[in-house]
Amino acid sequence: MPCTQPQPTSFEPPAYALRVLEALEAAGHEAWIVGGWVRDCLRGMPGHDIDVCTSALWQQTEEVLLAAGVEVHQTGTQHGTVTAVVEGKPVEVTTYRVEGTYSDLRHPDEVRFVRDVREDLGRRDFTINAMAWHPTRGLLDPYGGRDDLAAGIIRCVGDPHARLSEDALRVLRAVRFASRMGFDVEPATEAALVDCADGLAAVASERIGIELCGIVGEGYAGRALMAWPEVMCAAVPELAAMRGFDQRSPYHEFDVWEHTARVCWGAEAFCGGVASEELRWAALFHDMAKPQCASVDANGRGHFFGHPEQSAQLAAKAMRRLALPTDLVRRTCCLVRLHDYELRGAVRSARAVRRLVARIEATVPGEGWRLAHELVCLMRADALAKARRFTGWAVELDRVEAVMRRERQASLALSVRELAVGGRDVIETCGIEPGPQVGVILDWLLERVLEGELANRREVLLDALGSYCR
Repeated sequence: MPCTQPQPTSFEPPAYALRVLEALEAAGHEAWIVGGWVRDCLRGMPGHDIDVCTSALWQQTEEVLLAAGVEVHQTGTQHGTVTAVVEGKPVEVTTYRVEGTYSDLRHPDEVRFVRDVREDLGRRDFTINAMAWHPTRGLLDPYGGRDDLAAGIIRCVGDPHARLSEDALRVLRAVRFASRMGFDVEPATEAALVDCADGLAAVASERIGIELCGIVGEGYAGRALMAWPEVMCAAVPELAAMRGFDQRSPYHEFDVWEHTARVCWGAEAFCGGVASEELRWAALFHDMAKPQCASVDANGRGHFFGHPEQSAQLAAKAMRRLALPTDLVRRTCCLVRLHDYELRGAVRSARAVRRLVARIEATVPGEGWRLAHELVCLMRADALAKARRFTGWAVELDRVEAVMRRERQASLALSVRELAVGGRDVIETCGIEPGPQVGVILDWLLERVLEGELANRREVLLDALGSYCR
């Protein structure tokens, strides 16, 4: 079979993948490496999982590979797929196939096996994923994927409306690829994204969650919000009310949607592009409840009383529906709930910092200091996304963070369990029986430590206990 491009020198597949390919071809079958590995190699990026497609039926593939001493698992035989395991590394091997209609907007109603790899490539989502490579035949690129990679374009294979209507999740995949690669979406595919976005309602929420993790969780929410708002609203319906919502506030010159996008960008910038996953999700969700909390005073000024708490509740609902990890949900919601926390006193006093960190620690044990620093990053991004004359708070937060670092080095107690004394000390010093009163006294001690009235040293706390219980 002729190749459409010379073999690039960047193609260096690992030996375990070549072993699968060579075993199939030695048995008289045709085989190619396909999909993301080919795309990433052309971009000069490290390859990840390797997929092989072949003219062999899955039963023939299994027989050939077992005979060659390769471990084989039947992982998707209804679609012609088995997984070979070589040197502990998986290689998915799939028979050339074409697909019928997608009545559920997600899975093909029929799969038909074919003999021509070009037919197989023609069923794929985007041109950049519809290429195949072989160590002697070179690159097979019947749909111009290599040119689209060079031009930075996401383009559907064939008719965009037909391709995106088949599998609605492809709408979100297009946004993920474009966001992560910094690519544009070609006009016909862009129009189809908008037209087909509603189809995401038929896709399992956990599948949407996986795609969103590649957008939001990897730091691309800001671009996705501004470039593909219809898709993001379809993926997370709770976001829709933010779009075009006028805040009617002197503190803001952007609607809630653009403000949120700018906060997402700011969080990335302040963290050097390596923001934590919870910070990225919190930036997206921090003002999500503003539209439902909005009120307007007699002067026509907008207010959003209670929006941090309600945004946290909406965030929890959305993230659980998307099947995101429970710990991630808890950390994200903590940041959202506290993003408007009054910290101005911390510029002059460490007391506000201690109380903030203790509050975080009570919600997410063991994460108090780390999440406090992330909260400052979120606040800083939030401040810079407001009206220009109100961005000075972002600079003041540098002083807050300096206090936070100093207090952290002091190894302060943030919870009862971190006090230098415990329940047994209370019982013995105060001469009381075990019970609720012990916890009351420990809480009192913690309050004194957080206020800076007592140092968290055993002798100091025992002395305080003696005075308290006299």
